[in-house]
Amino acid sequence: MSRLNLNVIPTNESIIIILFSIIIILLVVFFPFLTAFFQKIKNYSTSFNHKKIGKLYLIMAFLMLIRGFVDALMMRLQQFLSCNHQGYLSINHYSQIFTAHGVIMIFFVAMPFMIGIMNIIIPLQIGSIDVAFPSLNLLSFWLNFFSILLINTSLLLGEFSKIGWLSYPPLSEKTFSPWVGVDYWIWSLQISGISTLLSSINFITTIIKCRQKNLFFFKLPIFIWTCFCSNILILVAFPILNIIILLLFLDRNFNFRFFTSFYGGQQMTYINLIWAWGHPEVYILILPSFGIFSEILSSKYKKPIFSYNSLLYATISITLLSFVVWLHHFFTMGSGFSTSIFFSITTMIIAIPTGVKIYNWIFTIFYSNKIIDSYIIWFIAFLIIFSIGGFAGIILSIPSLDFIFHNSMFLIAHFHSVIIGGVLFGYLAGLQYWFPIIFNREIYEIVSIINIFFWFFGVIITFFPFYLLGYYGMNRRTLFYNNLYWSKLLLISFFGSFLILIAILFQITSFFFSKKNKVNISNYEFLFSNHQIRIHKNDFLYKRYFLKNIYFNHFHKKSILPFLISLNIFLMSFSIIWYYWFKSIIFIITIIILTIFLIYE
Repeated sequence: MSRLNLNVIPTNESIIIILFSIIIILLVVFFPFLTAFFQKIKNYSTSFNHKKIGKLYLIMAFLMLIRGFVDALMMRLQQFLSCNHQGYLSINHYSQIFTAHGVIMIFFVAMPFMIGIMNIIIPLQIGSIDVAFPSLNLLSFWLNFFSILLINTSLLLGEFSKIGWLSYPPLSEKTFSPWVGVDYWIWSLQISGISTLLSSINFITTIIKCRQKNLFFFKLPIFIWTCFCSNILILVAFPILNIIILLLFLDRNFNFRFFTSFYGGQQMTYINLIWAWGHPEVYILILPSFGIFSEILSSKYKKPIFSYNSLLYATISITLLSFVVWLHHFFTMGSGFSTSIFFSITTMIIAIPTGVKIYNWIFTIFYSNKIIDSYIIWFIAFLIIFSIGGFAGIILSIPSLDFIFHNSMFLIAHFHSVIIGGVLFGYLAGLQYWFPIIFNREIYEIVSIINIFFWFFGVIITFFPFYLLGYYGMNRRTLFYNNLYWSKLLLISFFGSFLILIAILFQITSFFFSKKNKVNISNYEFLFSNHQIRIHKNDFLYKRYFLKNIYFNHFHKKSILPFLISLNIFLMSFSIIWYYWFKSIIFIITIIILTIFLIYE
């Protein structure tokens, strides 16, 4: 029997109702002025062109960045106001917000941002006209889009999950989460995971099979290598996520009891498997960022990156080691001395290849003519914040210290230092670096430098007080407290989050007010600065292919089938969440028929 009726709209949450009312009013007011924009989106949305699909990914990532940051701002305000006070958010709404923030920022900001950049740059750098499977590429985008639509639908119809971004059992079981929040989470991540898997297969095949015949593996740019390793990690790790989410769905709806201890299930199986995916996910995100900074330094200093081979082997080492460190996320489970010490050692060992990369970059700068521009400032900001986050990670790798800092604000500070300083700064630097190639425009240098300073000081002021808060005993996700010293540090953090808000608005504004880029041969430098090609003095071949690819339009097919398949998967998931079982079967049959048509098309 269906659970969907008018009572599922959260009328008791005034903030949500006001927000959606404002969105509807804005759409009604501005709709007549957006027809040209919608026409362009329609043109992009059926095209197999990898550059257009990449741009759609980037637009989607920035929209979700704003959405996820609003949650973060609300959390910071709630924690600042809740000293000896209930704050302004209900317990129910606050629980949804901290879950939504984690899910959206990882799955729907960082992942689309990474895939968008890969989509545009990988074929260009290897001299390919497009990715290996253009129709699969468009299908991946629409699956990602509808997974985002599904997770945001939960705010208006039903509820968002309230038990954290990884939905640990037993809280995610039906007994403790009987309503639809976890079901939305399950199906949204299931669709997103399938989309990411399809993209990884596409990119791996593209790098192996579609590069120019003279571009051998050990002549590939570092960025291509990091993308290759990142996609191999996706291919191995994401099936784990998809399978355990499926098992959780069966637990909740058909009483399979995989993770229910009372019936013989094992909750720790879920936690082990979710982190067997979760820790490689960190390196999935950060490896392309390492590749971007390697490209930038090589280009700006007009020389080979210091010790190309060691940088390459460090990347491969991180790829392999990332699968043997997952247990450090739950040292407190009491796994025993030998198990804890093994994972503590592997966690420390994986810091070595990361350190090798940092020395490669520093020595590249050290033995060069010193140049300071916005790209180098991005690198310096990345290096400072990421290194401090890395040192905090070494502290957390020691089991005895992790017992103290686990589940504290210290952990939040470490995670955000690494993800924002390492991942987001890398992608933003890469977007600015390749902006002339992607949009045929250039961002003003002075605007970019001001923006970087807002980002840098915003992150420092927001998250570094968290290290002290963790040291003084504040748990993460705290809703009420009575420690006045915490309140002062949270006030500093709240001020820093406003600086990040300015940085985000400044970042988006800089895209709209960029200057027209004159198309010329020098744009090649923005695209491909691989030192190996320079050394072998055979770059003319690649220039010819790349310029042909960038500046001449190729005929790309169009199809509405990927959109229709993804739409039906969205409707199927929505039907299952609300127990419209018969309708979900109809949508499944439709999906199969449309997929057959897509294959034969």
